[in-house]
This record gives sequence, structure tokens and C-alpha cells, in this order.
Amino acid sequence: MAAHAPVTDVPRSLSAKFVGSFAYLTVKDRLPTILTKVIDTIHRNKNKFFEEHGEEGVQAEKRTISLLSKLRNELQTDKPIIELEDGMADTDLWNQYLQKQQALLDKQEAPSWFKSPWLYVECYMYRRIQESLNLNPPVSDFDVFKEAKTQSYFDSQQAIKAICTHLHGLLEGVEGLPEGQLQGHFLQLLQVSLWGNRCDLSISAGKENAQKCSPIDSLVELKPFILVDDSSMVWSTLMKSNMSGEKPQVRVDFILDNAGFELVTDLVLADFLVSSGLAREICFHGKSIPWFVSDTTRKDFDWTIKQTLATNHRWVSWCGTRWQKYIKDGVWSFHNHLFWTLPHEFCDMAADAPDLHNFLQQTHLILFKGDLNYRKLTCDRAWDHTVPFQRALRGFEPAPLCSLRTLKANVQVGLPPGRGEDLTAQEPDWMTGGRFAVVQFFCPSNEQQNPHRK
Repeated sequence: MAAHAPVTDVPRSLSAKFVGSFAYLTVKDRLPTILTKVIDTIHRNKNKFFEEHGEEGVQAEKRTISLLSKLRNELQTDKPIIELEDGMADTDLWNQYLQKQQALLDKQEAPSWFKSPWLYVECYMYRRIQESLNLNPPVSDFDVFKEAKTQSYFDSQQAIKAICTHLHGLLEGVEGLPEGQLQGHFLQLLQVSLWGNRCDLSISAGKENAQKCSPIDSLVELKPFILVDDSSMVWSTLMKSNMSGEKPQVRVDFILDNAGFELVTDLVLADFLVSSGLAREICFHGKSIPWFVSDTTRKDFDWTIKQTLATNHRWVSWCGTRWQKYIKDGVWSFHNHLFWTLPHEFCDMAADAPDLHNFLQQTHLILFKGDLNYRKLTCDRAWDHTVPFQRALRGFEPAPLCSLRTLKANVQVGLPPGRGEDLTAQEPDWMTGGRFAVVQFFCPSNEQQNPHRK
């Protein structure tokens, strides 16, 4: 495990043990609701399991529901966290993390749902959902969230058509554009990707949460709700990277969040980066298992591109054709390292996933999408709102990085003095309602950046 600064150097972890907090309400109300929906989804697919696996599929469905019902009871009654038993590639890592949590407590006390860090127990719930399936092989590859993700994608069709049509219009004249105009288009699509993050099914507990209208039309009215806007620094970093060397091979990494409309906005931004010459390579990073209801897996990524290809809308299918070719040509690639579905804070990455950390050191810009990534970047702690973003990163500085996040959890750093208090007075739920957003950037010094980056 990674060695951290003394605990006195950082604030406490957010936790459901603080009654009335957003973490408490999440563990008390939202997580059991999600589990209930998962149980219902598996039950409704009983006939599908029978058709595919016969009686063995039906028995697997019953056993899975039994395990999930047990999990829900453990959560609601604040039982101790238990070790995983499914023997997957990450099982030992999860059990080691449980031991680490136990070591932080008095020997008479065990880590439990309402007493442990919120980030840990919320991630643990989704991993236990997957374990319930893993222990029943006939249904182990069933994505319990696929129906919700699919519905969200189709509910956002008008917005998807609008953004794909907009991209076509931009790219028709992108060659030879003056730098100022190119910057304007980039900043616009960066904001579209930012606000796409509002479509989060884990926050709505799986209820409808789709983008209905053109995101372009909303940008002007949404701009005042961006609390920190470091977009110009992101642009400067891309410009600087493109001016280094005779033929710069600029790489941008997207640490993805939600499938559906948000993923389409990320693909549109990535296409613009490549088509405009701002980047030569895009690496997308998603989840290795279904995660936080709507997070993007490899299957979601591939499915989305196939859907855009198959549509009868001219410019959406045009985008799908381009995106498929990027993948075939190796310009775009998808990665799903196990670390993204561990409960670890990102400051642990260098010690606990050195291969991933080294890979990220080779890039020129990392775009971290969404709320969970922000929580892991900032270690999901009760920081004062004025604490600099860099300090909250606690040494996680593999490359220039930017968080594109709409606020849906009560952690936010990097605000000017008094801003957090003013927001709390005006809108008590400003950190959790998804109405506000940040484009928050940090660039390590030249000495810290990897000298082998192309």
C-alpha cells in the first residue's frame, strides 16, 4: 500500500457516520434503492436466463438474488464489511484494502457500512454486486445496469443528433483555421463534455436522467455555474505540447465516466482533437466491470459506436464511421485497468498500480471525467474549499491533468475565500445537486514530468 503523509496532514474521510451528511443519506437511502433495482432487474430476466442456460440459469438467478438480498441487509443494518470470495484478479487487492481499513481502527471495532469511508463502502457495494454474479457462472457476464444505460442513450437521441451535426459543421472548415477560432471551438466542446457529466444514473438511483435538448444551445446560460474554469490552461497545455519537436505525437487520455450521452460528448471532443491536429492519439480508460450504474465499460464503448453507425441519421452515422476507423487505425484505443474499479485514492496509484501510473506519465494531458474521479483525485475528504487543487491531489501528478466535473458529492477544493460559504447560504445543496461544475487543472513542474514523454 502507498505510504501517505501523517493523517494529521489531511482532513477526515467523508463517511456515513456523520448523520445527516450527504454520505449518510447516500448509504442510508440511495444505495439500498440501487440494490433493490438490481434485484428486480435480475428477477425480470429470469426467462432470459432460462432460455440461455436452462434450469441452471434459473437456479443461478435465485442464488444471485439471495446473495444480493443478504448484501442489502448487511448494508441497512451496518454489518461489518466482509472479504470477497470470488477469486477474481482483484479479490486479494480488495481484501488487503479491508485489512488496511481494519488497521486504522481499534481492534475491537470492525469496518462497517456506516462507520467506514464513504468512498470505500460505495465502491465495495458495486464490487459485491459483481461478486454475486461471479459466484454464479451461467449469469456472471450479465450487466445488471445495461437496461438503464441503453434507455438513457436512446432517451438522449435528439441531443446526440444535435452534437454530431454540430461536429460535422465544425470539421468542414477546421483546416487552416486561425488559432483564436480553433481555441473557441475547442473550449465550446470542452464545455459540452463537461455538462454531459450531469447524466449520471448512480446519482438518480437509476431513474431517467437523459439529455433532451441540444447541449450547444445551453452553454451560455450554464457558464455562470462553472465555479472554477481553467479551460484556457488546458488549451495552453495542448498548444505547448504541439510546439515541442518537429512532429509532435501529442496524446490525450480520457478517464471516462458515464456511458450514454456523456460518452458521446467525450467521443465528439476526442474527434475534434484528432481532426484539428491538436492530438495524434487518444486513449480512453473505462471500467472493467459494471460500475456506479452508468459508468462506461468496454462493451458500452463498443456498443455506442455500433449504435452511431447503425442509425439512420446522416451525421450521427458519419461520426460512427469515423470513430470506428480511428479504432481500427489505432488512433483511438480503449483500456480498462483494474485500478479504476478499486476503492483506492489516486495518490495510491504509483505504489499500487505502477504500470498504470507509468502509462499515464507518457501522455500530454489527462481529462478526468465526473464526480467519482474527482472524489478519488481529492481523496474524498472534508477539505476546506479554499485548499489548492494540487494539495488535495496529495502527490498524484503523473502528467498535466484536468477534472471535468459537475458537483454531485460534498467535496470541492480550489475556491476563492468566502465562495463556498456564499454558495451554502444561497443554495445549501450546491455540492450535490449537479447544478454547478468545475474545469479544474493542474500541471506538474517540468522536473516532475516524465522525460520519456514523446
